Amino acid sequence: MSNKPFSRQIKQLHPEKDHEKIAFLLSFHCFPWDMEKALEFALFRTFAVPSISRLLVATGEFTKRTRKRYDDTELILYEILENGKASERGKAAIGRMNAMHGRFHIPNQDYLYVLSTFIFEPIRWMDNWGWRPFTSKEKEAIFINYRELARLMGIKDVPDTLSEFESFNMSYEKEHFAFHPHNRLLGQKTLDLLLGFYLPHWLFVPGRHVAFCLMDAPLRKAMGFPDPPRALQLLVRTGLKIRAFGLSIMPERKVPRLGTQRKRDTYPKGYQIPDLGTFNSSK
Repeated sequence: MSNKPFSRQIKQLHPEKDHEKIAFLLSFHCFPWDMEKALEFALFRTFAVPSISRLLVATGEFTKRTRKRYDDTELILYEILENGKASERGKAAIGRMNAMHGRFHIPNQDYLYVLSTFIFEPIRWMDNWGWRPFTSKEKEAIFINYRELARLMGIKDVPDTLSEFESFNMSYEKEHFAFHPHNRLLGQKTLDLLLGFYLPHWLFVPGRHVAFCLMDAPLRKAMGFPDPPRALQLLVRTGLKIRAFGLSIMPERKVPRLGTQRKRDTYPKGYQIPDLGTFNSSK
């Protein structure tokens, strides 16, 4: 691993004391594209829960201002990941997130589930498509990082261990995944937005089917998405495995790929944290 200095650096860190540093290195040096994709698919899993999708549709943000709502969600999370929860920018981002959520009555278990997707979707993505899986230390650090964020958000009853939280994640999905038209509406809007980052509009139809290959059957069923042909699933999986092998022999990214530095059409002149997200009345 001579060309993987950041993975080697993580081996010297402590998952409890250095959880933010480990999360930073994984997100912006070791697996920048993979972490972003994993969190995008985590978003789809939250849409598969009707109690969550109904609230999101009711606000109108994800359906009427899909790009802005997506950018705001990413930027708030990136501000915390990049700067740390105790930094001024991190505190401001957490405060903005809490102010948004505080306007609605959201059950604690829904908060817990959304939080769990931020932990387990990256873990599962790396198991399937990453150039290597996360180590046990990295998994623990990710869990601790989001457990601490949960505390700052006022989320209660976070399981004490990673395995207990995974059991909650799986049982919650088994109980709450169910088709609702709002699930599909949010999924279609968000999927087309994401495809638009890479493809011209006339390629959206095949692009959607490629994305469906990266969703498991229970998720597709709850979203009202079709099962893609098995041959396409095999092709997509083979392509990602080849990509993973290529990355395994390439050096890690020296300069961090920071999400807050990316150019966004929503904010062509930049943004201020207090202006991110939703408000009681339009600003």
